[in-house]
Amino acid sequence: MIKYAYAISMLLLLSVPCCAQQADSVNTRRLRTIVIGTSAAYGATMIGLNALWYSNSNRQSFRFFNDNPEWKQIDKFGHFYSAFYFSYSMSRALQWSHVPASKADLIGALTGFGVLLPVEIFDGFSDTYGASTGDLIANAAGAAFYLAQTRLWKEPRIIPKFSARLTDYAALRPNLLGDNLPSRILKDYNGQTYWLSVDMDKFIRFPRWLNLAVGYGANDMIYARDDENRAAGFNPYRQYYLALDFDPSAIRTRSKVVKTLLFALGMIKIPAPGLEYSSRHGLRFHALAF
Repeated sequence: MIKYAYAISMLLLLSVPCCAQQADSVNTRRLRTIVIGTSAAYGATMIGLNALWYSNSNRQSFRFFNDNPEWKQIDKFGHFYSAFYFSYSMSRALQWSHVPASKADLIGALTGFGVLLPVEIFDGFSDTYGASTGDLIANAAGAAFYLAQTRLWKEPRIIPKFSARLTDYAALRPNLLGDNLPSRILKDYNGQTYWLSVDMDKFIRFPRWLNLAVGYGANDMIYARDDENRAAGFNPYRQYYLALDFDPSAIRTRSKVVKTLLFALGMIKIPAPGLEYSSRHGLRFHALAF
């Protein structure tokens, strides 16, 4: 269900004005707008998700399901990523309403974890899935990663990012890995890479527009678990990356709309030169690492 969480986080993020100035008192009109707007959007999304995703599943007593060995844990990085950006976007929205930064960051982190919690509850009552402790831990880690940085540096300096490429695996199981461009990007874990992009100029002398990023991916998977893949003739393996990364937030503009769009663009890892290491191929150089 993390595919839907990613879409929700993008929607909420783009509705949040960027780079607000702090004021002496909370702007109650703005705060009311945020609370009503995000609550309505989130509520409608959860109702729709419950109806669409779980409509073909039978209900059961709440249970947990251990999916930690699946997909080389790529989906857990997706939960971490989504929780981080839920936290970040909510904090920005609250600061736009002149809520003090320290309080906004804490509320944002709690929200980042809380908004994903109903998805696990839905899973727990579905006989097709089951709630995942791994997902809950990843959600908490993403929110905590945001909060810890704001407490340490007053801002995030290590940013999760996402990139994707199309692979041939989707054609082998299109119902699971996607049968069109959007679904393949969101469902085919073989093509996904999750990154941590370090804002180097905040630590050492470095070009403001250039970051260094470490990435993680996996490949050769058409089933969730390794034994299923091996039985089908596939041999799943992990991929580790070190690459340059461009920082869109370094572009200077007075437009809040442009700043917000640049921030949204910064959630995506722009292809750049980098190194990949895997047990399958050893060390390789990519002119454009995805």
